[in-house]
Amino acid sequence: MSVTSAAARRPASTRGTRGTRGARPQRSFEQANRRLKWAMLTPALAFVGLMIVFPLVFTLNLAFTDAFGAVNAGKGYIGLRNFTDALTDVRRFWPAVGRTAAFTAGAVLIETVLGLALAMLMRRPFRGSRWVRTILIIPLLTTPVAVGILWLLILDPTNGIANHLLTSVGLPPQEFLGSVGQSLPVLMLIDVWQWTPMMTLLLLAGLATLPAEPEEAAHVDGAGRWQRFRFVVLPMLFPTLATALILRAIDALKTFDILYATKGPGGGSDFEVETLNVYAYGLTFDYQEYGLASAVLVLFTLAIVGVVVLLRRRPGRKSA
Repeated sequence: MSVTSAAARRPASTRGTRGTRGARPQRSFEQANRRLKWAMLTPALAFVGLMIVFPLVFTLNLAFTDAFGAVNAGKGYIGLRNFTDALTDVRRFWPAVGRTAAFTAGAVLIETVLGLALAMLMRRPFRGSRWVRTILIIPLLTTPVAVGILWLLILDPTNGIANHLLTSVGLPPQEFLGSVGQSLPVLMLIDVWQWTPMMTLLLLAGLATLPAEPEEAAHVDGAGRWQRFRFVVLPMLFPTLATALILRAIDALKTFDILYATKGPGGGSDFEVETLNVYAYGLTFDYQEYGLASAVLVLFTLAIVGVVVLLRRRPGRKSA
């Protein structure tokens, strides 16, 4: 009788018992480890989920009511009236939407271009690069309210240093934040001053992870600096660039502190810098129209989600 036939007659239950005995303890250990991990994470996840879900549900509930004067006062459900009132308000709501879009698009575009340019300049080590990076993050360490107050002093039409510098070179003084037409562009540039360093650091970190071989090969083939940047570096950097763009766009859409600190309630005397955040804040704390304010916040949240979806679809198509 051959060894092969004897092994074939052996009962299936006795085959490979040695390997099974070694695999079972390993599998049971992995299962226990997985259960312990979820047991440790569940309280934190439940707390974070509650802190996210409760405000959303509470705000959504208020959006369908006529809550006014106090949140806990008697209120009735009025359906979609708050949403229709907001969407048909061409005096405050839609101008606030336009200012929010203009502020976000302008600030993020300038910050992305400047951040990418600075990141490319700082990509190679140079003497004093550590000091430059340290100075670069100083605006990020300052709170938006403090930034607003600082620039209010700098741009003061009478005593601010900005107009003194303009007049010293023969240029006429400007009103800056005191002007209805100049306020939003000036605040956009202030936002650029504060948040361009963040874009620079994010893109600089992305550049540090790129392989050097493709760019070196393009250099050997005779490609110039602009060609290497456009056709080699930029495509490889695109995932990092898209992520930084999404993060900064979301943050810019939510800008409130610096606008309120510089222009006060209503975004100025003529609502010149009143974005959706400032508008919703005024409805809540100045006019106490909690139902309408909640509807505006719901619409604003949906708009932010829509912007994120649009920005995330482009990287997917690019990679495909």
